[in-house]
Amino acid sequence: MKGIILAGGKATRLRPLTKVITKQLLPVYNKPMIYYPIETLVGAGIKDILIIVAPEHAGNFMNMLGSGRDFDAKFSYEIQDEPRGLADAFIVGENFIGSDDVTLVLGDNIFDYDFTDHIKSFKKGATIYAKEVHDPERYGVVEFDEQMNVISIEEKPAKPKSNFAVVGLYTYDNRVIEYAKGLNPSDRGEIEITDLNNVYLKKGEMKVNIIDGIYEDAGTFDSLLRAGNIMAEKATSSCHSREGGKLESKK
Repeated sequence: MKGIILAGGKATRLRPLTKVITKQLLPVYNKPMIYYPIETLVGAGIKDILIIVAPEHAGNFMNMLGSGRDFDAKFSYEIQDEPRGLADAFIVGENFIGSDDVTLVLGDNIFDYDFTDHIKSFKKGATIYAKEVHDPERYGVVEFDEQMNVISIEEKPAKPKSNFAVVGLYTYDNRVIEYAKGLNPSDRGEIEITDLNNVYLKKGEMKVNIIDGIYEDAGTFDSLLRAGNIMAEKATSSCHSREGGKLESKK
């Protein structure tokens, strides 16, 4: 299993913060944002990781992250000249993926959830993840039937059919390269990850897991602030827990 982190794009929604730096290098409490998706992949056992970046920020990423040694991983880098959509990651990363399966995580998505079992048990097709959110219109939205079988996946619908958003982590078999190449651009001029997911859905090879735990798409001012506050609170709670353990041991 290979890993890809998509960290390109223009991040215009976060201007002026992103006027001279890309959003994935902005701080989320005490770490650069991109540390979180790296830790998600490495924590799930994926150590061979491609980081896809915009050309103007490539040097900053390499200076920040290096070879991956600090994360006990191996990093490669590719340039995405233009933001052509999330599914473009599999075309840009074709040589890196080779004949392996691949997990893609978005560089502005922050999780506190262990994906290890899901990824290690992956066999074929596609596995995506959904979480109930209050603003599903910002995401791809999954519609289920009464038995929790997936009926549809829609990209940023004006009238969402459920509150379950597709989060920014996806696992695919090696056919994903071929399927991505066969997609037509949407009205936004991008090849959409939702269209890619629907290829697998129509073949009956799509699995959706509902996740709990922390999830934030830190691509807006509000969500960036919220993510920082959540991680600060988590770090403080962890520190207090350790201190409590030390006090108990002294007793």
